[in-house]
Amino acid sequence: MSKKIPITTNLIKKIIVPRLESSKKGDNGTVLVVGGSRIYHGAPILASLAALRSGTDLVYTAVPRSNIIVTRSASPNIIALPLPDDKLTTGSANRLMAMLPKRADSAAIGMGMSISKPDALIALVKQLKSDGTRLLLDASALIPDVLKEISSTDTIITPHAGEYKRIFSGEDAGTTEEERISNVNRLAKQYGITIVLKGWIDVISDGQYVVINKVHNCAMTVGGTGDVLSGLTAGFLTKLKPFDASILGVYFNGVAGNLVYSKMGLHISASDLVEYLSEAIKPFDVIRG
Repeated sequence: MSKKIPITTNLIKKIIVPRLESSKKGDNGTVLVVGGSRIYHGAPILASLAALRSGTDLVYTAVPRSNIIVTRSASPNIIALPLPDDKLTTGSANRLMAMLPKRADSAAIGMGMSISKPDALIALVKQLKSDGTRLLLDASALIPDVLKEISSTDTIITPHAGEYKRIFSGEDAGTTEEERISNVNRLAKQYGITIVLKGWIDVISDGQYVVINKVHNCAMTVGGTGDVLSGLTAGFLTKLKPFDASILGVYFNGVAGNLVYSKMGLHISASDLVEYLSEAIKPFDVIRG
């Protein structure tokens, strides 16, 4: 069994990357978010705003053309890129890579997305990998077909129990803490990826180490909190190794959730979480001359 590491504020302080006082736009990371569909327009918006709250400089948000107006209207901070189809197609993937203003340091893919065929997702993953972009896959992107492409890479996947079972072709995450730890650790090691299993406890493993996160609350079952986590983690992934980025993502997502819960009880929304991310992260800010 890999070594189990508790999340502490000291661990978070060790992971945080100081910002250079002399830094300019782009030095602190560029994130690409790819998601959305006719039904789920909000997921990539939440992920994008969370990525910005992580402290990254630029976020490009690729969504179906049918969602482009609502995405641009949601925030002036979003740089929205229109995809020609409502579902991700190989043509859409190629079009996205051609229109991307600059190489992204990391990409979060799958939130609210519809995929026409697995080949379309694989085409996008291959092209981003060839550009040196680190990947985080969530939601619709968590399908068995993609495992071959992300194995032994710096990729993060962020499944809940059902998505975990889907991507690993029926493998159950387990019900007890020890079962979940053992199963996540085993598959992270087998595939050479970082797994963030979301749930009543969050289990993070890169196959070598395991971290358990219990910093969250039962109000965070509301839809969209996983999208916030994905965008937040992708923001940290621009500057950190996948395992460390995942630790910061689950911790600060949980801290923000607890801050919202203390004010609103069981009546929170995912957009409330985004608003409190700054308050959660600010105490750990470091500026270096």
